[in-house]
Amino acid sequence: MSEAAVKSKTVLFQITRQDSPDSNPYVEEFELDYRPNMNVISALMEIRRNPVNTKGEHTTPITWDMNCLEEVCGACSMVINGKPRQSCTALIDQLEQPIRLAPMKTFPVVRDLQVDRSRMFDSLKKVKAWIPIDGTYDLGPGPRMPEKKRQWAYELSKCMTCGVCLEACPNVNSKSDFIGPAPLSQVRLFNSHPTGEMNKADRLEEIMGDGGLANCGNSQNCVQSCPKGIPLTTSIAALNRDTTLQSFKNFFGSDRV
Repeated sequence: MSEAAVKSKTVLFQITRQDSPDSNPYVEEFELDYRPNMNVISALMEIRRNPVNTKGEHTTPITWDMNCLEEVCGACSMVINGKPRQSCTALIDQLEQPIRLAPMKTFPVVRDLQVDRSRMFDSLKKVKAWIPIDGTYDLGPGPRMPEKKRQWAYELSKCMTCGVCLEACPNVNSKSDFIGPAPLSQVRLFNSHPTGEMNKADRLEEIMGDGGLANCGNSQNCVQSCPKGIPLTTSIAALNRDTTLQSFKNFFGSDRV
């Protein structure tokens, strides 16, 4: 493309905005001059520098979350052309125009494209998605994981709590307590760790109750939408087996089942 052609090309955005958590959403259009290698984040930055819509009206800058800008932190999740994804890796050249940006519906809107992902973080707390250790003294090196287990566990550890899998899951909504695929996968990750395994029963008990595994509808949207390619449905299948064994242990009152 010649330099003159690049200068004449523009990019049209239709952005769903919301001034406060309680206000009604509305759509506002913005048009930018095209630049090679633009992504959605760089376009939003350009709009923020000069917040003038297609009607020529000066408006408020767009609000959204971002941090690392390299698909690691998970903060910049939003719905782009109808699909939840990371806006830092959404390249303008690969998107159909007009480019439609909207906040994820699974989480409460704070403002514009910024959402409150507390629901997901609260679920991680609920399932104890951490390894509890006493940091007041040196425990020395922990037990080593077998290489075969470490390889698949590493894939689960790539989760960046972006919330995309929860947005894609039809069973995660305001009328359901389902904790969603990401917290479930983290249960499998921490239960597989030699030290984290000591809380395995507690985690399994938590997902056996309301909002746990029984609420999964097996739509498999989560594994298709995960930007890190995490085998979420494999984790859910493995947890179904683990919770079945745990229920037998509970029934017979034995750890040898």
